[in-house]
Amino acid sequence: MRNLIFTLIFFAPLFIVAQSSDYKVSSYKTEGTKAPNTHYIGEAWLNPIIHDDPELGYNITKVTFKANSTLDWHKHGSVQVLVIVDGKAYYQERGKKPIILTEGDVIRCEKDTEHWHSSTKDSDVTYLAFYGGEQPTEWTEVLTQEYYDNVPQMVKKE
Repeated sequence: MRNLIFTLIFFAPLFIVAQSSDYKVSSYKTEGTKAPNTHYIGEAWLNPIIHDDPELGYNITKVTFKANSTLDWHKHGSVQVLVIVDGKAYYQERGKKPIILTEGDVIRCEKDTEHWHSSTKDSDVTYLAFYGGEQPTEWTEVLTQEYYDNVPQMVKKE
């Protein structure tokens, strides 16, 4: 027992020092901040995990859309990769049918490809978005509530 007490007294300060470091640690688990309703309808939360890092060359943002939320048509000046970490999403590129993405799915959207992605009517979705930050997103057209409401009929049933 005496050795245990000595060990705890001796090593405890080392653990405290080891935990207070100069590392910059963030978490993708935090919800982030509520996004302003500029290019979508509903509720969205953004957590910029890595942004504007010139050495890395791309951004990583965690996005959560609450069920029944829409995102407008847009395109990016770089490739965008979406990694679905929870829930279900609609995804559509201009000229193609919409699809449903689920947890574990990864999709790559080519540079300058017009598309939209958001939650499904009945499920929240959380995804990690990887993209270059050199050029801002170009918003091209409003995705109307009427169009969004018809997406379930356009998606191929599984």
